[in-house]
Amino acid sequence: MAQFDPRIINANARSVSSAALIGLGLILVLILLWASVAYVPPGSVGVLTSFGRVTGDILPEGTHFVSPFKVNHVMTVRTQTQEEHTSTPSSEGLNLEIDTSLIYHLNWGKSADVFRSIGTQYAATIIEPNLRSVIRDTTAGHSANTLYSSSRKQVEDEIMQGLRTALEPRGIVIENVLLRDIQLPHALRASIETKQQAEQESLAMSFRLQKERQEADRKRIEAQGIHDFQQIVAQGISEQLLQWKGIEATENLAKSPNAKVIVIGNGKNGLPLILGQ
Repeated sequence: MAQFDPRIINANARSVSSAALIGLGLILVLILLWASVAYVPPGSVGVLTSFGRVTGDILPEGTHFVSPFKVNHVMTVRTQTQEEHTSTPSSEGLNLEIDTSLIYHLNWGKSADVFRSIGTQYAATIIEPNLRSVIRDTTAGHSANTLYSSSRKQVEDEIMQGLRTALEPRGIVIENVLLRDIQLPHALRASIETKQQAEQESLAMSFRLQKERQEADRKRIEAQGIHDFQQIVAQGISEQLLQWKGIEATENLAKSPNAKVIVIGNGKNGLPLILGQ
């Protein structure tokens, strides 16, 4: 019967234990390497935290090696749009239905502060409430007529300035504010449209009256020119000139080959009278 050497058994056990330790060490190294890689997609930044504390380090887009004990939180810095539908009063107390679009982006340099104080849901936390509040405060200072017609750009600028004052210190950059649609009460909208139509008709009538005045001035100048011409011609026509023109006409008729009857007048001018051909 074969005998097993205890020393061989112990050596084999030590070899297996060493291989297991080496394998475990390699696995740990791979895990640490994997945990040390931080990837930030395009148009984003990475905010690092360590054991729940924001470190203040901000990673640009790309792949980075960081401490395995730090966690990378990705936040977008791309341009974003916040759309809002509000029912807000005008200066007369009339309720207006307004559709607004806010265009903004996260300030790259303040992303760590935004993550620390607000978190990643900053749109719902501070942007949406401030947008509603500023819209109501701004429209309350304007009449429904100005909001519906001429002062829309002014209202957009006032809303944008109010949002910049409220949000940019918090790390939100305001790019633009657009009033997509303003719905007035039906009766008021019809009244405004009637007034605008009357103003357009008044402008059209003023244009027609101006055109008629210009045409009257043109005719007056034309008549004055004709009158002046007639005065000049009348001053140059004399009885002797008319007699001479009559003699020339008689000579031309006499030379004509056409058959005709010419009666010489017996008046003092003796001009011909043509009876027929």
